[in-house]
Amino acid sequence: MAIDTARQTKHSVCALDCPDTCSLLIDVDSSGNGSRLRGNPDHAVTQGFLCGKVAQYLERNYHADRLMHPLKRTGPKGTGQFARISWDEALDTVATQLQHVSDTYGPEAILPYSYAGTMGRIQANGMDRRFFHRLGASRLDRTICSSAGGAGLMAAVGNRYGTEPEQFAESKLILAWGANIHGTNVHLWPFIVEARRRGAKLYTIDPVLTRTGALADRHFYINPGTDLALALGMMHVILGDGLHDQSYVDQHTTGLADLKAHVAGYTPEHVSQQTGIAAEDVIFLAREYATTRPAVIRVNYGVQRSERGGRAVQAIASLPALIGSWREVGGGLQLSTSQAFRLNSDALERPDLQQRSPLGRTARIVNMSRLGHALTELDSPGVHAMVVYASNPAGVAPNQNVVRRGLKREDLFTVVLDHFLTDTADFADIVLPTTTFLEHSDLYLAYGHYHLQMARPALAAPGECKPNTEIFRLIAQRMGITDPELAASDDELMRAALDSDHPFIAGITLERLEEEHSIRLNVSPAGQPFKPFAEGFPTESGKLHFDVANWHYTPPIESRHGTARQQEAAAYPLEMVSSKNDNSMNTTFGHRPSVDRETSVAKIHPEDATPRGIATGDRVRVYNGRGSVLLRAEITPGLRQGVVRVPSVRWSKLAEDGQTINALTSERLTDIGNGATFYNCLVEVERCGD
Repeated sequence: MAIDTARQTKHSVCALDCPDTCSLLIDVDSSGNGSRLRGNPDHAVTQGFLCGKVAQYLERNYHADRLMHPLKRTGPKGTGQFARISWDEALDTVATQLQHVSDTYGPEAILPYSYAGTMGRIQANGMDRRFFHRLGASRLDRTICSSAGGAGLMAAVGNRYGTEPEQFAESKLILAWGANIHGTNVHLWPFIVEARRRGAKLYTIDPVLTRTGALADRHFYINPGTDLALALGMMHVILGDGLHDQSYVDQHTTGLADLKAHVAGYTPEHVSQQTGIAAEDVIFLAREYATTRPAVIRVNYGVQRSERGGRAVQAIASLPALIGSWREVGGGLQLSTSQAFRLNSDALERPDLQQRSPLGRTARIVNMSRLGHALTELDSPGVHAMVVYASNPAGVAPNQNVVRRGLKREDLFTVVLDHFLTDTADFADIVLPTTTFLEHSDLYLAYGHYHLQMARPALAAPGECKPNTEIFRLIAQRMGITDPELAASDDELMRAALDSDHPFIAGITLERLEEEHSIRLNVSPAGQPFKPFAEGFPTESGKLHFDVANWHYTPPIESRHGTARQQEAAAYPLEMVSSKNDNSMNTTFGHRPSVDRETSVAKIHPEDATPRGIATGDRVRVYNGRGSVLLRAEITPGLRQGVVRVPSVRWSKLAEDGQTINALTSERLTDIGNGATFYNCLVEVERCGD
């Protein structure tokens, strides 16, 4: 057998929506084809392995159904009927239609819709932002995933920093709160394994026994949306037992007296009624957390996908200050580390270009979590053109039937940039084929560690695929926009982002990234751990405030335990949690048969299944007043009684009824952050044949 002496190993970075932001190595043969993808063993967090999702990414890259050429719709919207066209025709059509909409209704009638289909800073937040700012298009409030938790974290500690993943190895107690680490943050797991080897305990808090919960020392089943009550109950026990760190609290917090008075009513017995966690377990959790040092909390975004989620995160993020664990290596909390990447966003995205737009001012904001409302009810002006990239709203947006009704409008011109004909692409007028993260240059921050990375194309773009940045440059040219900012190269965009005067970025240049691929931010001296709040907080007072005025727990509106909708709760007595599927990434891998099987099941507790006559394998209908979806039942004790879990999110085109669980979720928003409330959703389940 001949040896391919021209084989190369190239560096890349995983661009998918995950805190790990892995450093990748890819073997490329003499023909330019990728043959093996693996984790970089020299990266401090990736440590030489990949999750099961990305280890198979080359299958997606070379899939027979991958889009290779521009397409134009030939049939009714939603049917996925297209014909191949040239890039010239595609660009002319897009430019003409966007100009027509702007001239007829005003530029705010154009809506960009994107999220984290790529986390690359340049392809997701670069030329696209400059383009839409220059047009005067509506601005998208990107709230669908993390905005409530981000708002809660900011309200608590003043920024989005957290405990380094490497420090988890030093912890003696790890609370995974709404965090399925083994399924959705797997590169934190080796540090937890090391901590447990040294004697640490891992406790999980979740309505569902996740892959992580099954491996924990103890799992605590909590009712959906009641996390704020549990946090306040833990504070009640900690303060009542005198387990708080008086020195840290005196130096770095305010509001302790008010906190003591406020949590007096959150007794373990009262909190048990709200959360479903036994009173003695509330006491156990609080005492273990306060007396086992160092203790760290990994709270994830599962907590904040509830009507009370933002304030719940704020209260949870205040617990480390109460016990002083921010002082300790291996203490504190991690939700996100993203704000430590102090790139120059204004230089990259150029919001000032809005002043040159036909509006001559800042454009309105449209909340992506209320897309159905935007497409069917928004006026002055209504949405008449939508450009979708790095997202699949027909699959992932809540209140799916209303979203699709909007996408079917004949007076809505829709452009979709993607790798596959997704559920959203089926509604498009024009579909444009884009490159994957292995095929373009990009700059990568992370929200689970402190290493900034850059990648060059490891593979050639197939067919006629183009990077997002190039597509927006070309559309701008076709529209006659000659501003030099919209002709900038990808390298110029990266240099603009790196042109920051913040000390965390100092000395990190494009040239260094080209050479080193991954560079730790200057958050602390080399070899020394980063303790972001050991000496206080970046708030106006320099202290964390125990914000009891906003910590009044009431059950979510759509809850078995709420009183706001008793009639609805009687008709739909189960709570559906559509948490992330371990082996997929929202809808990114929905084309895989294995993922389709995993996301087409409804997991039901035996005590809920028996009275309904449902057994494993039965065909069931999960429904409420917004819609219904056909699934297969899986009976399991691994979730709170009264909770139904449907792993998210299936491709609707693969379902027999063309529906997914987002036909059931609402457009109601969170308490702060204006986020989506996916995990407060009342349903009923019925058996409907074999």
